Amino acid sequence: MMHKNKIKYRYITLGIAIFMATLFFMDMGGTPEMAATLAITLLVAFWWVTEALPLGVTSLLPLVLFPAFGVLNGKDVSSIYMNYVIFLFIGGAIMGLAIEKWELHKRIALKILSVSGNKPFRLMLGFMVCSGFLSMWISNITATMIMIPIAISVTSLSHKNLEQKELRKYTACLLLSIAYACSVGGITTVVGTPPNLSFVRISEILYPNIPEISFLQWLLASLPIAITMFLSVLILLYFTGVPKSVKESVPEKNHFRKQYESLGKITLEQKRVLCLFLLLIFLWLFRKELVIGPLHIPGWSNFFKNPEYINDGTIAIFICLLLFLVPSSEKNRGLITWEITQKIPWNIVFLLGGGFAIASAFVKSGLSIHLAKQLAGFEDTSAMGIIAAVAGLIVFLTEFTSNTATTEIMLPVISGVASSTQLNPLLLMLSVTFAASMAFMFPAATGPNALVFGTGKIKMTEMLKIGFILNIIAIIIITVTLLFWVPYWLQQGIRNYATGIPFPKGCPWHGRKSVSQYSYINLLNDLNKK
Repeated sequence: MMHKNKIKYRYITLGIAIFMATLFFMDMGGTPEMAATLAITLLVAFWWVTEALPLGVTSLLPLVLFPAFGVLNGKDVSSIYMNYVIFLFIGGAIMGLAIEKWELHKRIALKILSVSGNKPFRLMLGFMVCSGFLSMWISNITATMIMIPIAISVTSLSHKNLEQKELRKYTACLLLSIAYACSVGGITTVVGTPPNLSFVRISEILYPNIPEISFLQWLLASLPIAITMFLSVLILLYFTGVPKSVKESVPEKNHFRKQYESLGKITLEQKRVLCLFLLLIFLWLFRKELVIGPLHIPGWSNFFKNPEYINDGTIAIFICLLLFLVPSSEKNRGLITWEITQKIPWNIVFLLGGGFAIASAFVKSGLSIHLAKQLAGFEDTSAMGIIAAVAGLIVFLTEFTSNTATTEIMLPVISGVASSTQLNPLLLMLSVTFAASMAFMFPAATGPNALVFGTGKIKMTEMLKIGFILNIIAIIIITVTLLFWVPYWLQQGIRNYATGIPFPKGCPWHGRKSVSQYSYINLLNDLNKK
């Protein structure tokens, strides 16, 4: 297998050929900036997909090419790479590193499993709850790596009397449940997976006057998808994959309680990191006011003179500073040190920045408007058909490509589809974002898939069969949620974000007025003004 950091010169050459052909031979309405934007986007996308260069290196191309071809000013494109979403990602990553350093994640996992029970169904449920919860706050790859050895030890030590074939099948189901729960759990928080951050920033770039999406608003909007997919994974794997002999067997009692007790008493550092972690969650969830009918939950940011100046990135960096300042048992050291921050996935940081630059170029060059005109043929398609088609495209596309890179490229393009269909662009862009985390068929689709497949205990046919069914379920759930739950919830409960979502054609609430008439037309006007 070729090392991912090796340079693939044949793909580099092919990418340059695509770039040149697009730049000089594709008719873009006579605007050289549009042609340059499309050519640069295709070049970056092709090198991202093929990993001709490391992802982080390819992500730096917009810094050079957009100024060189007169699309964006060098100062402007440089500033795009550093914004509050980037600092939100960095802050979340540093908190994850602190949790890993003091092994708080292992303690949390074993504590959850110790109360889940020892029956196979409850055991699988416990593993999935643990995996999903961890992936909401730390890297889903890290969460998977934590859970794999625990799962293997449980099946090997607690089911010694099972035949080898049945034991392997049960182990495969347990490992797949962990991988899939990590992918599903990541969609529930803004920091859970990079595609979520891509949506937040790119939607602001494309439509600069839309209301901000708070941490709690995102959580509430994504919950139906996460819960339904979570239950689908659990039911499908347990009732179709776990052998009958396993269901009738009873593993060793108190296995996890003994493992938890072997950790000893919770350390001072673990207590302090846990307190800061809970504080971070609280500050994220309750920063903005939440209105649910007659219920008003005031946001703590209103105590400040300019509450709009504070965002989730501000909170993340504040907690990071505390992690550096709060002392640990190590002499003259905080709960985290600067050396540990070298583990931050800087390739993802640059990848996010590159995607934000591409989105800005789409707007500045007029390419987004041009694409909208080219996609006018979709205007008679129902909202359900469009959302389902987009979700299906992204779900199966990310089986073979980076979900973050795919999201970064597709969000500006899909916004053009929304413009031509009079469907609110945020709903369509959300379908891309959620679908990007729903690839379950192939090992290369996600980091968790690759890790569990790498244990050698899962057959490719098992992952393909279960994964295909889950992909189809995901497409249906995403479509239904975006058509019914998101518009209804935003209309009924969340004051600020509700003002940006008119109900789409085909939705039962279509035609009702939003809170402040911040309609699709307003969004288009913002796009044109930009």
